[in-house]
Amino acid sequence: MTIEQFGIDRLSEVERLDLLAAIWDSLPADLPLPDWHRDELERRIADADADPSGGSPWAEVKARLRDGS
Repeated sequence: MTIEQFGIDRLSEVERLDLLAAIWDSLPADLPLPDWHRDELERRIADADADPSGGSPWAEVKARLRDGS
């Protein structure tokens, strides 16, 4: 089915985000993780372990996103 057939195109952005969250929440918690997801997570963990100062605190990231910088 298409977005139009479901009527999703007539929802506001907030309603579509709410629908997306509801769909996400309806998925089982033990949904299998694709191998490439696991590989990427392991790579990112290894990068973080190799350079713990390489990231930014979440508060700083949120501030940059809010400021558009």
